[in-house]
Amino acid sequence: MREEGWPGREGWYDIAQICLNGHIINAMTNTNPEHSMNFCDTCGASTITNCQHCKHDIRGKYHVRGVLNSRYMTPKFCLNCGTPYPWTDIKIKAAQELVLGLDNLTQVEKENLNKSLNDIIRDTPETTVAATKAKKLFAKAGRGVAESFKNILVDIISEAAKKLIWP
Repeated sequence: MREEGWPGREGWYDIAQICLNGHIINAMTNTNPEHSMNFCDTCGASTITNCQHCKHDIRGKYHVRGVLNSRYMTPKFCLNCGTPYPWTDIKIKAAQELVLGLDNLTQVEKENLNKSLNDIIRDTPETTVAATKAKKLFAKAGRGVAESFKNILVDIISEAAKKLIWP
C-alpha cells in the first residue's frame, strides 16, 4: 500500500471511475490508475471520474491503513450537488418509459407510478408511501411487469423501498 496518501489522516476516499451505464471500472483511480479505462469493457460506454453537472470527483473506496477495503457500491447521486449520476438517470428514464407502455393502467395510475419512481430511489419520508403505491400498481400491471421493473430499478431504489416492494 502506498504511504503518500496517509500523512496526518486516519483514512481517505479515493476517486472512482464508472461508465455512463453504472459499471464500476476502478473504485481506486488514485491508488491503482493502471486499472482505469476510457471505455467500459462490459457495455462500451464512456467512463467518468466526476459529476457531469458540477465536476466534483466521484467518491471511490475509503482507505484506512491496515484495514482491507469493503465492497464498493456505485453511488446514485453526486455528494456535492445532489444531481443523479447518468446511470441513475438512465434507469429512472427506462422505468418511466416502461410505465408509458403499460396498457392495463389508466393514465392517472401511470402518472402516479412515475411520480412514485422518483420517491422510491431516495430514502425520504415519502419513500414508504411511494413504495406502497408502486407495489399495488406493479401488482395490477402483472407479474412479468413487476419483474421488469425489478430488473431496472434494483440497483437504484432505496433499501426500504426494496423491502416493501420485493420482500
